[in-house]
Amino acid sequence: MNDLLLRALAREPVERTPVWFMRQAGRSLPAYRELRRARGFLELVRDPEAAAQVTRLPLEYFDVDALVLFMDLSTPFEAAGIEIELRAGVGPVPLPPWGGLEDVDRLRPFEPRERLDFVLEAIRLLAADDARPILGFVGAPFTLCSYLARGTRDSRLAQLRAFMLRSPGLWDRLAGFWAEHLAEFGVAQHEAGAGAIQVFDSWSGILDPDSYRTHVLPYSRRLLERLRERGVPTIHYGATHAAVAEAGGDAISVDWRTPLDEAWEIVGPERAIQGNLDPACVLAGEAAARAGTRDVLRRAGGRPGHIFNLGHGLNPDSDPAVIAAVVDEVRRWSPPGESR
Repeated sequence: MNDLLLRALAREPVERTPVWFMRQAGRSLPAYRELRRARGFLELVRDPEAAAQVTRLPLEYFDVDALVLFMDLSTPFEAAGIEIELRAGVGPVPLPPWGGLEDVDRLRPFEPRERLDFVLEAIRLLAADDARPILGFVGAPFTLCSYLARGTRDSRLAQLRAFMLRSPGLWDRLAGFWAEHLAEFGVAQHEAGAGAIQVFDSWSGILDPDSYRTHVLPYSRRLLERLRERGVPTIHYGATHAAVAEAGGDAISVDWRTPLDEAWEIVGPERAIQGNLDPACVLAGEAAARAGTRDVLRRAGGRPGHIFNLGHGLNPDSDPAVIAAVVDEVRRWSPPGESR
């Protein structure tokens, strides 16, 4: 069993830095694009054998230390009674569009072990065959709710932020619903064989720290504490500020806009950290990608608890050969003064 990532999450010493990539099972892989010519995205997600196949595809191109489940953050919507449509350039759109989020009563409580068993079956298939950790994931309540804001998202989520201020009682019902159900979905994924769960709060960076603490942190904390109580290792991806770390997570996954050593000071040395190569380095070619990788590793300084990743998901135009070069650079790395 390759348990490097799980040991790094626990801040235990590891022989080398574990590496994986957000969105590694997706549009940057030629084999995935070939599959998508024949089958739709949601069709693949709902077919456990196909989802497991796509989850494994990165191994045909680069040898990562974890497999992240092929799924979408919006997958739980239909379980809650919200029909969605995936639109190119927009993402998941609820049908019919939500009227400013006021129709919270449309939400239907659900048991993920029943309504989302196709996801759990994909994890079971993967866990039975693969000798490396399977990473499950859920969206944080704020980011998941961003998909409901009038069916589209503007660049600053103004409608969603206004809703939180205008209707705090409805926001509490909405975010509280998702905190409870997403936590249980994460627990169910862990029960099925996922070694850890990443909680994506990709849109938390749109908020200042005070707004985050007031309107978002309580719900993310509720989700993450539930996972911790059930013994589920967690990675929390969000904005690089201390308030996100306050919400919880064994590791904090940080974006590329703050150097890793500075980000580690912000989130605190008692946490593991994940990241944070700029995805643009991969687009820039092998030399830039290798140089950026070395800089991230140098800033990590060989301290226990570092998981190498990008500061965001892989861009669809990323070259798998360049991604493989990043993996190679991580594998070769030794802190200055050490040899391997």
